[in-house]
Amino acid sequence: MPTKAPADSAQVARKSAVIEDIMHRLQTADASVLTEYRGLTVTDLATLRAALRPASTDYKVYKNTMARRAASEAGLTEMAELLEGPVAIAFVRPEGDAVTAAKALRDFARTNPNLIVKGGMMGPRTLSVRDVETLADVPPRDVLLARLAGGFQAPLVKAAGLFQAFTRNFAYGLKALIDTKPSEETSASPSTPEDSAAPTGAEAEPEAAESDSEESRSGTAAEAAPDEGESDHGNGETN
Repeated sequence: MPTKAPADSAQVARKSAVIEDIMHRLQTADASVLTEYRGLTVTDLATLRAALRPASTDYKVYKNTMARRAASEAGLTEMAELLEGPVAIAFVRPEGDAVTAAKALRDFARTNPNLIVKGGMMGPRTLSVRDVETLADVPPRDVLLARLAGGFQAPLVKAAGLFQAFTRNFAYGLKALIDTKPSEETSASPSTPEDSAAPTGAEAEPEAAESDSEESRSGTAAEAAPDEGESDHGNGETN
């Protein structure tokens, strides 16, 4: 009985390499989406691959037997059950975006009915057709990150506005206080030496009363004491 030709051994090796490649992609992909591509032309497939490229997604066509065997050996039995008919798998690489890939598949299927999404895997979870459609409706990662950043930024902007208003009002209040300082200092400035030496009000009254008293006493004394001439004259008349 003739033995198998070396070409057969090479063919088996190639099949094993393909199965290992499918297993590796299934185990390391961020998500894997199964599609049926019956009726798509080579040009259609090239257009679909170009649409999936921005999502870092590889679109591969495999024989069902090899894809089913790879899924079974990878422990993805639920996914293996979906591998019926001509199947192509969209592998979202770890650095890719599953949401963008799901959107690209959905949008392409709208204009190319021959592309049928059958489900897939995302991590350990099996995705139904409805799950893939829901994934396609999620906003892209950049939009979600922008919304998240905006949510964090809004309180910071509000706080910055309040702080700015506080500093502005404080500056106005400080300026008003500085503007009133000169008038207060003028009204509260100490009196000059001349002003402090001059008695005012009730302090001047005792001095004036004392001066009037001295004048009164001196006038009384002058009236009571006779002049020397009058005294002599009187003496002469007596003698």
